[in-house]
Amino acid sequence: MSSKQTMGFQTEAKRLLQLMIHSLYSNREIFLRELISNASDAIDKRRFQAIEDSSLDVGGEGYQVRVDVDEETKTLTISDNGIGMSREDIIENLGTIAKSGTAAFMEQLSGDQQKDSQLIGQFGVGFYSSFIVADRVEVISRKAGSDEATRWESTGEDEFSIDAATRDDAGTTVILHLDGEAEEFASPFRVRSVIKKYSDHISVPVLMLEQAPPIDNDDEDAVPASPAWERVNEAKALWTRSRSEVSDEEYKEFYRHVSSDYQEPLSWGHNRVEGKLDYTSLLYLPSQAPFDLWNRDGARGLKLYIQRTFIMDDAEQFLPLYLRFVKGVLDSQDLPLNISREILQQSPQVDSLRSAVTKRVLDMLGKMGKSDPDKYQTFWNVFGNVLKEGPGEDFANREKIAELLRFASTDSDDDTQNVSLPSYVSRMQEGQNAIYFVVADNHVTAKNSPHIEVFRKKGIEVLLLSDRIDDWLMGHLNEFDGKALKDIAKGELDLGESTDEEKAELEAAKTDNEGLLERLKEALGARISEVRPTLRLTDSPACLVVGEHELGAQMRSILEAAGQELPDSQPILEVNTDHGLVKRMDSESDEDRFADLALILLDQATLAQGSQLEDPASYVSRMNKLLVEMSA
Repeated sequence: MSSKQTMGFQTEAKRLLQLMIHSLYSNREIFLRELISNASDAIDKRRFQAIEDSSLDVGGEGYQVRVDVDEETKTLTISDNGIGMSREDIIENLGTIAKSGTAAFMEQLSGDQQKDSQLIGQFGVGFYSSFIVADRVEVISRKAGSDEATRWESTGEDEFSIDAATRDDAGTTVILHLDGEAEEFASPFRVRSVIKKYSDHISVPVLMLEQAPPIDNDDEDAVPASPAWERVNEAKALWTRSRSEVSDEEYKEFYRHVSSDYQEPLSWGHNRVEGKLDYTSLLYLPSQAPFDLWNRDGARGLKLYIQRTFIMDDAEQFLPLYLRFVKGVLDSQDLPLNISREILQQSPQVDSLRSAVTKRVLDMLGKMGKSDPDKYQTFWNVFGNVLKEGPGEDFANREKIAELLRFASTDSDDDTQNVSLPSYVSRMQEGQNAIYFVVADNHVTAKNSPHIEVFRKKGIEVLLLSDRIDDWLMGHLNEFDGKALKDIAKGELDLGESTDEEKAELEAAKTDNEGLLERLKEALGARISEVRPTLRLTDSPACLVVGEHELGAQMRSILEAAGQELPDSQPILEVNTDHGLVKRMDSESDEDRFADLALILLDQATLAQGSQLEDPASYVSRMNKLLVEMSA
């Protein structure tokens, strides 16, 4: 009975294959990099399993990837002696897209070929890139420790077939039947150049048959020698080489290998540390965000090697969650080879490595911020909101992280977040003892907040915070460089330089308008906790203020949207007693009309801070009534 079975592709895989087949990649040669990279990963996995089970180890010729070209049949074969796949493995790995973030990836496909090709590159598709150059692909694989081999075959259309096969040893062979537009890859010279270009950093030898010397036609007895396999790539782990030996292009290609990101990295750091800790790290900062950046439970972390032996992908124990965008390799000389994820969670050596690698990344960012502000701005625009998670998660590095934060401010005409806390402190006025900021739902609301009016009048810079995480961030960042961070919409206003005259003026306003303040409080009732005069305002009639330790308006709206039950908030209404509207209210004898004006004043203050009204219809009704009376 035949074991051949025909199956359909998973929907997402089928759609992706169609994009591949239509050659969305402008750079077709990357398929070979992907297949060699997969082969290298398979060998790494077999090496790791051989630590526990020596019978899986490869003796004799050692681990290797072989690439063979047949110019007559127009086929290209990539074969490895790695971990291999069982029949079930092949169905799972080659019939579906076995990678996190698939759903987000598919949602962003637009049908625009140019845009979709960029998305494919960002997502990374490994084996599926075969169909860029092949109209038929065969895979023959035998799992290490098993005697059974399996053949997978597909034209990249709707279906693939699975059948029993024969393979002398464990590993995987991929045979590409090149299409008419890709026959250039049936040339050994062309393939060699691609391997040297993209896979020179692979630590496994990549072999090709040596080019035989031409036969002397005058020598009738000449017999062509059988070509031997020769190494094409450097075959030395890139991170083990000296920085002076590695070119920028090699660093960039290695980044693509470890990250599945087809874009160039923004920056990288390569360091060898000896002493209490003995390790090598090669860390990359991406230039763009992955699809699953905001999935805090998604795969993340570094490739972990121990004594140059691959241990695991996505070792998340060595970096905190707020640095989940960092890619790269960590090679430790101290950890045991048989370490597991469970042991990693409990090892003090891991804690030390985590601390060291985290500081290394923060130092990389700090250096970039000082030496190349434009490049750092690019980083911040992409990953700034992730880095803002840091102060609440990493107390030990809070000051370092604070130096890396960037904000918009009243000193800038646009919404660019390019003001650092050190630069703000350097511009602080004499006598100013706090770093002032305001939080709103968007930049325009923050920039036009009535709370800023007195600061503009005095020329004091205010940071404008409008990202959803900002209120949470400032709850964990109380000071910087010995200066308190002060939300100007909370608590009593203290500019650090208020003169005795100003304080006396405030007391006088409270005394002179005692009756008005009491009428306002009575009219507004439980909606507010207090009415008081203010020094904050110069142009607006009123603003809302919350207590020093209460939740701000932005944080309340976020928590309420998340279904959190919060206690009722009774903000303080601060009024500008010099404003014409407030003076007019003081002379209003009709209590009903006064109550309407008081409610309009409160609603306007609520709108000015970017909050929603509880009863918009009543506000509109009162405004219309007022306008009619004015026009009568």
